[in-house]
Amino acid sequence: MKALVLAAGLGERVRPLTDTIPKPLLEVGGRPLIHYALAMLRRGGVGGVVVNVHHLAGAIQQALGNGHALGLDITYSPEPVLFGTGGPLNALTGYFDNETFVIANSDSIVDLDLSAMLAQHRDRGALVTIALYPADSHDAYIDSESRVRLMRLLRGRNPARYQDYPAELAGIDAAALRRYRYCGVIAMEPAVFERMPKSPPWGVMDQLIAPMVAEGLPVFGFVHDGYFRTVDDLRGYDALRREFETSPPQLRHVTF
Repeated sequence: MKALVLAAGLGERVRPLTDTIPKPLLEVGGRPLIHYALAMLRRGGVGGVVVNVHHLAGAIQQALGNGHALGLDITYSPEPVLFGTGGPLNALTGYFDNETFVIANSDSIVDLDLSAMLAQHRDRGALVTIALYPADSHDAYIDSESRVRLMRLLRGRNPARYQDYPAELAGIDAAALRRYRYCGVIAMEPAVFERMPKSPPWGVMDQLIAPMVAEGLPVFGFVHDGYFRTVDDLRGYDALRREFETSPPQLRHVTF
């Protein structure tokens, strides 16, 4: 199995650190942040990983190399301009060999049982399965069968503005849906390539997955109730470093 790890972003909310260090290489617990995503993927059966790169791309390539030291085969997809979270897929349709593949963020630490997520993905006949975390969030609303019935995407801050997919629920009791936060991992079938925009930049959530939910296509959520942290900004990064120094979590997938 193969995966795409998203590592091209500018990390603007973690400046000034990311002026000289790409966000995926910021140190947490004595290792680069991206190592946690790579370890989770390896434990879940992923062997090949493509990492998209843009900001300080050379530093990421030098740090990870071919990935063999991490038990992976890593290649790179350079972006002359940012392609968005979905845009890298346009150049990778052949890379995934017409098989189920995974997308993972490089700025999250999630002790996800990827094998279990993929098993549910297959059992449900899903086109897409997104990893979800129990939280007071509006990202995804799922029913008793773990099917995503509503996605609420942030469209602006100060004040917060959202857009719902679908705009209105028909024949579904909204009160019975459970809401979760997206935690940075997606499983997909190659059939989604037929639905994605023809060229970048584009966003995987707002221009592919959310419209699929609105159309009633089989998009499911896999609930992860274990460890999950993400580096959104400088304050969050400092808090995560302190957590690892004072009370480091026990992560099943970190062995290298």
